[in-house]
Amino acid sequence: MSATFLGMPGSPVFPPFPRAAHDAVRDTTLRGTLRHATHTIRAKRAAAVAEMPDWAALRAAGRQIKDHTLRHLDRYLVRVEEAVTAAGGTVHWAADADEANRIVASLVKATGEREVVKVKSMATQEIGLNEALEAEGIRAYETDLAELIVQLGHDRPSHILVPAIHRNRGEIRDIFRSEMGEWGRPAPEGLTDAPAELAEAARLHLREKFLRAKVGISGANFVVAETGTLVVVESEGNGRMCLTLPETLISVVGIEKIVPTWRDLEVFLQTLPRSSTAERMNPYTSMWTGTTDGDGPETFHLVLLDNGRTDTLADEVGRQALRCIRCSACLNVCPVYERAGGHAYGSVYPGPIGAILSPQLRGTTSEIDASLPYASSLCGACYEVCPVAIDIPEVLVHLRERVVEGGPVTRAGNKVLLKPAKGHAAERAAMRAARWALTRPGALRGGQRLASRTRRFHPRALPGPGRAWTGTRDLPPVPVEPFRDWWQRTHGGREAAK
Repeated sequence: MSATFLGMPGSPVFPPFPRAAHDAVRDTTLRGTLRHATHTIRAKRAAAVAEMPDWAALRAAGRQIKDHTLRHLDRYLVRVEEAVTAAGGTVHWAADADEANRIVASLVKATGEREVVKVKSMATQEIGLNEALEAEGIRAYETDLAELIVQLGHDRPSHILVPAIHRNRGEIRDIFRSEMGEWGRPAPEGLTDAPAELAEAARLHLREKFLRAKVGISGANFVVAETGTLVVVESEGNGRMCLTLPETLISVVGIEKIVPTWRDLEVFLQTLPRSSTAERMNPYTSMWTGTTDGDGPETFHLVLLDNGRTDTLADEVGRQALRCIRCSACLNVCPVYERAGGHAYGSVYPGPIGAILSPQLRGTTSEIDASLPYASSLCGACYEVCPVAIDIPEVLVHLRERVVEGGPVTRAGNKVLLKPAKGHAAERAAMRAARWALTRPGALRGGQRLASRTRRFHPRALPGPGRAWTGTRDLPPVPVEPFRDWWQRTHGGREAAK
């Protein structure tokens, strides 16, 4: 099995998060665009959620459904295969990105086609499917408006819900003018940056592709195990076109997307649209079960993708990341994402969820993955808005421990011993010293008193590696006396007298 891949076209090696974020925060245009977009989505989501008096109960139900499914995933995966097959579909199993890409490429080749239309899909971005198909002489056309912008701009997605959130209207106009003709119908003459004109240019460009395509490729937001039904929710109608017009439909779906029953699906059809687009209901909710004579695609293939998910499932703390329903609510409230943008995360999964999901799917041996658990202030805003109650701060701390201390992990289904990452020797020494002191009350008390008595000689900034921390923060002053001494002198003495 090859290493887990989370497709990011362009450079095969990405710098660690601090280095990438260092450059991103200096892009004032990017920061302004992100600030406006995330604050707008955040406010709309809060209003939509406030309409639901039972939101807390729905959130708890979503968490319980996901946890139950993950505990019994082996059973539900078999049930999905049986139901899809009984409905006329064919199920394929892909252990990793390479296998998934080979399966999809062979299925497209078998049709004799060299073009496919795609519904927006995180799973196909994760495995780098577009690039793999291109290597086989097959051209994939993205049909989601934001994904179209990213594709035409030879760019990378930077947001789960709005992949082109880092682009403003002027940039989009320029991309359409210069690139649309190379991919199909060119942009209209005199195209401006008016949203209506940009949307109309995209509609005209895509319509001919919808009518011509014989093969469609999708992901799925959910798979209902009891019937083998796949569900895609979207806002533009392009998904409906891709799912119904082609003769062959291929869906690549992560194994964590399963829900046991239709009753379970009802919970997520309430929480997902409110958490993502701040809508009460998605404009287009498409569901299909296998094939039906005379209606929709004649052939349906489901590719169930692992690509590191089973390894993640083996981690009792980290597995909660697999609850994620890709709503992007955590991105829109994260102060780090708002300033650094999505490209700094070096993965198709940016923001807080990416900071815990990517290092588990790929491992923490690379610089970028070892740095992602630190791409957070641990403020907890992401946990508060998560519709399935993923405790992202808890997982971040858990992964930081893994990076610094190493230890046993599961990779490619095997237990391996992870070595501590380089560059954390000082941190390990500091934590061990703290553990020694905190488990010895006498030593702790003596150290606190010494620190208080020498407080006038303490520096205002830390030397060496600590200089980066105190370069933007004030070093907290040491109090005149330790808390224990103060308590003994005040409250402790009074209580003893009683």
